[in-house]
Amino acid sequence: MGITKQYLKSKPVCKVTFSVPAEDAKKVAVVGDFNNWSPKGSALKKLKNGTFKGTFDLPKESTYEFKYIVDGNYVNEAEADRYQWNEFAGAENSVLEI
Repeated sequence: MGITKQYLKSKPVCKVTFSVPAEDAKKVAVVGDFNNWSPKGSALKKLKNGTFKGTFDLPKESTYEFKYIVDGNYVNEAEADRYQWNEFAGAENSVLEI
């Protein structure tokens, strides 16, 4: 798994690319504070090498909790900036700091 961040000089946003190697998966989405935890419109695209990838424009100077949904299962990002306990979920969430 991996995250790349590309800060834009012309806009107050960061292009964040999420990559999830999941050859056997049928569907992968990223959900979090930035999209109200909704998988609609946040599906990642499967590449020929079996990695799911997607890029989103997120406002700079923000912190977001997020997880991946891999075939219906919630999964944390191994390379997250940090992890944070979430009482509502009853589990740790990945944290993205932009």
